[in-house]
This record gives sequence, C-alpha cells and structure tokens, in this order.
Amino acid sequence: MISNIIPILKTLDKTAEPTMLDAYKDRSPFELLVMTLLSARTKDATVIPIALKLYKTHNRPEHFVSMQDDILAKKLYGIGFHNTKAKHIIKLSKILIDKYNGEVPRTMHKLVELPGVGRKTANCILSYCFNIPAIAVDTHVHRICNKERLNWINTKTVKDTERELMRVVPKRLWVEVNRLIVDHGQRVCAPIKPKCQQCSITAYCATFDDNR
Repeated sequence: MISNIIPILKTLDKTAEPTMLDAYKDRSPFELLVMTLLSARTKDATVIPIALKLYKTHNRPEHFVSMQDDILAKKLYGIGFHNTKAKHIIKLSKILIDKYNGEVPRTMHKLVELPGVGRKTANCILSYCFNIPAIAVDTHVHRICNKERLNWINTKTVKDTERELMRVVPKRLWVEVNRLIVDHGQRVCAPIKPKCQQCSITAYCATFDDNR
C-alpha cells in the first residue's frame, strides 16, 4: 500500500470545492447520467447551464423517447459532440424504458451497454448515485495519480489506471479519488503550468520536486 494516499486525500479534502456531481447530487440518477455523458470532452462549466435549462422541461427518459435527434441537438448546442450525444441520450432513454422500467441500472455491466456510457461515466453513477464503491477515471485522475505527479501508479491507459488504483487505494476511499483529484486537476494541477504555489500537496509531487 502506498503510504501517502490517505494523507494526500485528507489534505485535498480540506480545501476541495464541489465537482459537478457533488453540486447536483440531489438530482435523479437519470439526470446525473445525462450530465456525466454530456461532460465527456466538455468542461463542466459549459455543461451545467445547458443541462439545467434542458431539465426544466426534459428530465425523465419518457421526455426524450419521441424527440428528434436534431431537436435535442439544438438544445445541447455548445457542448462538444452535441449531435452524437443527442442521439445517445434518445437511444439510452428508450433502452431504460424498455428494459429497466425507466430506472437507471445499478451494475457496471448494464450501464456500459447504454449508448455513450463508458466505464468512467458508469463508475460515476455507481459511486455518486448509488454509493457503490467505484473509481471513475477521467483525464485528471489518470494524469495526476500517475508517475509524473503523485506517482501512485505507472500506467499508460485509463483502463489500466482504474485497475491499478483499485489495487492500491483502500476501497472505502474509492469515490474520494474522483471527487478530490478531479477538483484538484480542474483548479490547481493543470497539465501545463500547474499552480504549484497554490498546491497543498507539493511535498508528494514528482513534478514539483523536478522543478524546484
């Protein structure tokens, strides 16, 4: 077990700001599923106002099944790959109604079968909506946990990162990895020109050591 994982997470927790899923955790699993799907390759700050506006009239699978792709795409304009994501939302809404009585399933296997839902999105839903231990790995988690920054793991792919983090991080802290590392990556630990002077965990960072 890597001894600095718990101290790092505790330190980050002291100054953490809510991520999108934290801030809107009172929303339904379906709404959070759609928001997470929309956030792929798009900043949360862009997704949030568009999703909240959409949810004023469309916040259940039943609201999407009869929509035309282009109509929904217009509502999602501004979000990356909005045309493709519109098609995915309509298709997954139909599947949820046909197979799951309109409910979001609670297993990785069933979630990743939904259009547009990969392991990262599925793990977000499992952990944030259903309190099922999971580590959602996005670009921030993959980059910061790897050898160039915190050096918890040494992996090349997101899938390998998820597997290795599950091995080295205590299971009770799995959800905290996404919550705290994503926030840290968004606000402080940028891939280029990280704000090291604002960072509370420089003592553990390989990049900071190299730059001193």
